[in-house]
Amino acid sequence: MAQQTLQATIESSVTLAGMGLHTGNDVSVTFRPAPPDTGIIFVRSDLEGQPEIKADIENVLDIDRGTTIGSNGARVTTVEHLLAALSGLGIDNVYVELDSPEPPVGDGSAMPFVEVLLKVGKKEQEAPRRYLEVDETITWTDPERGVDLVILPSDEFRITFMVDYQNPALGTQYTSMYGLEEEFVDEFAASRTFCFLSEVEEMSERGLIKGGNIDNAVVIIDHDVSDEAK
Repeated sequence: MAQQTLQATIESSVTLAGMGLHTGNDVSVTFRPAPPDTGIIFVRSDLEGQPEIKADIENVLDIDRGTTIGSNGARVTTVEHLLAALSGLGIDNVYVELDSPEPPVGDGSAMPFVEVLLKVGKKEQEAPRRYLEVDETITWTDPERGVDLVILPSDEFRITFMVDYQNPALGTQYTSMYGLEEEFVDEFAASRTFCFLSEVEEMSERGLIKGGNIDNAVVIIDHDVSDEAK
């Protein structure tokens, strides 16, 4: 049985500006406090009627090179680092106002969002936090992509993750997290977006990474580069 805790929002509004990774658009994102049981609501302030999009699995539209969610005729792309920051800090209820379809990329990690949220602080609310309790083993696999997911019942929060792209330039990567509150900010929030050099041209041809550069992504060189290319 999960230990009962209270929901939380932020103490006051805070804004972060920058550039979108894939769109290359200048954008500002403003986090605003929200009442209990609101959840995380994206607000597209640049669109007529300021449509809202709830951060919910039912609203996921695409996971190719970033997570895109949408509803009410609007969408927001590349939300994974922003959502990681909110989840890692235990913030349940917040309005996320955007004036572009993509949050700022910052340095390619969740840390810029973490830093501005820590500045304003977290505020507990008079409402119990709701939990999804896992009481039996759940497995999911995607043979085509080589992805396996196993969820096990546990009295403690723990994530074990292994990735192997079958590329000798990177090798096998492995990590474990034993608790968001204890480890997220110091151990995981600074983890940055990465790609292989061989993928850059393909993504550029697809109209992606318009705002990508060596300051907001890690590019792993996985083939020989000529002096001319350098």
